[in-house]
Amino acid sequence: LTDKQKKRIFRKNILQQKATVFSSCFCALQITVYDQEYFQGRRMEFTACCQNIMECGMENIRSLKVECGAWVGYEHSSFCGQQFVLEKGDYPRFEAYSGSNSYRIERMISFRPICCAVGLIDSRMTIYEMENMMGRQFELCDDYPSLQAMGWMNNEVGSIHIQSGAFVCYQFPGYRGHQYIMECDCHGGEFKCYREFGSHAQTPQIQSIRRIQH
Repeated sequence: LTDKQKKRIFRKNILQQKATVFSSCFCALQITVYDQEYFQGRRMEFTACCQNIMECGMENIRSLKVECGAWVGYEHSSFCGQQFVLEKGDYPRFEAYSGSNSYRIERMISFRPICCAVGLIDSRMTIYEMENMMGRQFELCDDYPSLQAMGWMNNEVGSIHIQSGAFVCYQFPGYRGHQYIMECDCHGGEFKCYREFGSHAQTPQIQSIRRIQH
């Protein structure tokens, strides 16, 4: 094969991969929510985002099952407040998805799929010491229960660049505390200061990070 033919094949493969991820985002998504714990009470199935479960006749989501895809739940309507990453599996009570949150909030009103995590294996991100992608930096492509243990000499992260995939960052080591969902297709993958980590972010404290997979 000539170089030109090789490049054409390479571009075709990349386009096919992107098409697969895009189509799976719309075809391989399903979440079932319940208004009582342990999958009791009223139930509803969704294959797309929900901005306000109250508009669907539920006061709150107290248990759920993720059948396909990865999702993020929010404390308030319109995707605001505390965030909760929801990967495939059963969540019979709030504690199952809260990530050992130090701030007990038994409330989930809105949720949406994490499209860039669906079918994507190669997740990559860079964390920076200061805002606007300045200062010391470190590239991550794996799960890190403690950033300090891997050599990050700080309990804060000033800014983040997600090159591919999606990650969930936690306030404390061991995947505990506030959760911040970071996606390559939000903000162009650039989170230039902690205020862009989420509407609930009050400090730049991040001490553990892991990838989000479907």
